[in-house]
Amino acid sequence: MFGRNNKLDTGWLSSIAFFDGFSNDDLAAVSSLGERTEVSAGAEIIDQGRVGDSCYVIVDGTADVFIRGEFVTTVGAGSMVGEMALVGHRPRNATVTAHTDMVLVEFGTEEFRKLLDRSPDAKDRVDALLNARLEANRSREQ
Repeated sequence: MFGRNNKLDTGWLSSIAFFDGFSNDDLAAVSSLGERTEVSAGAEIIDQGRVGDSCYVIVDGTADVFIRGEFVTTVGAGSMVGEMALVGHRPRNATVTAHTDMVLVEFGTEEFRKLLDRSPDAKDRVDALLNARLEANRSREQ
């Protein structure tokens, strides 16, 4: 179950680990492009194989990541999930399920692209995250 609330406050955003160190301008961009979303434990956030239309920054709670039905890891506050499909314009490479009730910041495809265009901090953070994920995927495949 997803619940959405459009209002994001830059003060609240600055307390989220993923956005730590973002400038006031970058936080303003995030607040205008993201949406606060609440998810119940057990909800499927991302479905492997489907085309991605959103990515999420985890504010509170944890989620489990599965690839081809096999548990890979648990992610929590400060993590971003779903960005690889948006950057690579391809189907999701994992299923992500809420392990606990969660609070997320959600970005649709267009909003995510605008965020990366407007915010050097966001682009750098996402680039680093993508590189780490690609390396982890290579290691898992070997």
